[in-house]
Amino acid sequence: MHVVATDDLSGGFRENVDPRAQWIQGDLRDGDFVASLWGGGRFDVVYHLGAYAAEGLSHFIRAYNYRTNLEASANLINQAVLGEASRFVFTSSIAVYGAGQVPMSERIAPRPEDPYGISKYAVELDLAAAHEMFGLEYTIFRPHNVYGERQNVADRYRNVIGIFMNSALRGAPMPVFGDGRQTRAFSHVDDVAPLIARAPAVPQSVNEVYNVGADTPYSILELAEEVARAFGVQPVLEHLPPRNEVVHAFSDHAKVRAAFNPPEPLDLRTGIQRMAAWVREHGPRDPVEFAGHIEIDRNLPPSWSRPAADTADGSLLVPRASG
Repeated sequence: MHVVATDDLSGGFRENVDPRAQWIQGDLRDGDFVASLWGGGRFDVVYHLGAYAAEGLSHFIRAYNYRTNLEASANLINQAVLGEASRFVFTSSIAVYGAGQVPMSERIAPRPEDPYGISKYAVELDLAAAHEMFGLEYTIFRPHNVYGERQNVADRYRNVIGIFMNSALRGAPMPVFGDGRQTRAFSHVDDVAPLIARAPAVPQSVNEVYNVGADTPYSILELAEEVARAFGVQPVLEHLPPRNEVVHAFSDHAKVRAAFNPPEPLDLRTGIQRMAAWVREHGPRDPVEFAGHIEIDRNLPPSWSRPAADTADGSLLVPRASG
């Protein structure tokens, strides 16, 4: 089996790529670059996991969001059709569901409420259209709140577990929007990636959509407690003004269980401890600003308007009492 991996490394790291894969760095928004990937011959399966997944920030970077998450996807779908790929495996998001639809089930009609969710659902619709017109088979996964070892903890706009862990190492408070009672089901990467990889070998997954991830929702406050416990400190929070976001988001996974028969999801405490050990080993990172242009600054959360360096205070986390 020959595997080609590609990314622009805007949010990832070259060392995370399996050395058995052929690595080609590039930008999927560049149609010519995407076409060049097929220069070595036909790909049987295309896995598309690339996106800028800062859901909350997507309101303020609409054009960037659609170029990165929708136009780039269209470039790949075009080449998958032209190259006669047998399957296109796409990671969408539970952001397609919108608010007030918990537990989120594949039977529910999507109602995305932000540009990120809209772009993901648009790609889902485009894959269905490409199947009808050209016969391209697909499998779509809707993961949620994925975390784990090798995650980029420097991104200040997404991946709350990474943000909390980086804050803990840097001696900074954990930033919480609103009262912290929002709930999410946090999914360790080991509960998600293996199922995505297996999709082409699962006959009933052809042209199907699956929620994938953990079952049990936790509040952001509970998450902060778990992260602090893993680092042996007391949680200290910086409560920020609430932002416009879905308050409760967790999914039903009966469909993916019936098709893939996965093991039970990793419990949150174990997953947090595993990631915390990796984060400790690699050390803290300075939070990174969004590299592009903020297109709309009205209603932008004030904390995102401040330079990243201003969000740290080196005196706020104290060791957890023993006993």
